[in-house]
Amino acid sequence: MTAERLVVQELLRRLEPLGVQAALEAIDRQLRSNDERVAQKELALEQARFEVTRARRQYDAVDPDNRLVAAELERRWNEALKHHNTLKEELDALKASRPEALSEATRCTLLQLGEHLPALWHHPSSSQQLKKRIVRTLLNEIVVCREGDKIFMLLHWQGGDHTELEFMKNKLGHHRYRTPDNVVHLVRELARVQSDQGIVSTLNRLGLRTGRGHTWTEGRLRVFRHDHDIATYVDGERLARGELTLDETARLLKTSTESVRRLIAGKILIAHQACKGAPWIIKRSDVDKLAAALATAGPHTKTLDQLSLELQ
Repeated sequence: MTAERLVVQELLRRLEPLGVQAALEAIDRQLRSNDERVAQKELALEQARFEVTRARRQYDAVDPDNRLVAAELERRWNEALKHHNTLKEELDALKASRPEALSEATRCTLLQLGEHLPALWHHPSSSQQLKKRIVRTLLNEIVVCREGDKIFMLLHWQGGDHTELEFMKNKLGHHRYRTPDNVVHLVRELARVQSDQGIVSTLNRLGLRTGRGHTWTEGRLRVFRHDHDIATYVDGERLARGELTLDETARLLKTSTESVRRLIAGKILIAHQACKGAPWIIKRSDVDKLAAALATAGPHTKTLDQLSLELQ
């Protein structure tokens, strides 16, 4: 669908080498920012450590008999210790959450990945689960709204950036997996003269695929005929229309199918195919005319086999 295609295009654009380079620079800035916070926290911890030492010395120097002063100095010492411990926990948390700096080899690998990512993304063996993880990693949310036949999407990326996309709603029956019109017409023609099994063989022999790129099966063909209102071939309907196949024509004319092919190639017998590889269809009236002409011809008239051989 169009929405998925546009989101993937925008995602891959952001993962191109320039986008990867920007992401690497953002990681470097985050590392430097984290280092600055660690340095500030270390200075604060050093100051707190000094306050603890001073409070302890003041407590040790007081006269024990002066209980009120001693109690106040002990309270200050405990407060200094509590503040020191809090700062140490915060510093440890900052260091634990600090991402490791990327090596030069990793940076080169990421930049090369940005160059080849579109081919990897669209490769048939690419994991759908991995693609979903990449999307969830980069995108925070997608907001969609509609105005008439126009659809607007707002992509919110991780980190706060956003992208606006818009496209027209697909018309009824039109989507990315729509089968080409020439295939629809061909199946409609083949259904007049072949069973589903024969149509499937013809389509696959021609290398034609379904709208989703699959080979044809009888099940897929049944769904296809239903979607395009194409009736199933019924035994006898072709004969009822006065249409013969190559084999049927050969039997009527008492000759071989190869002779009939040569007569068709020499335009002595009119025939048509829905496509190359499809059955030849010959009108019964044309066969009867040819048979009658041969029956009324003189003894020196060439036989069908002789005519066909001369046409080689």
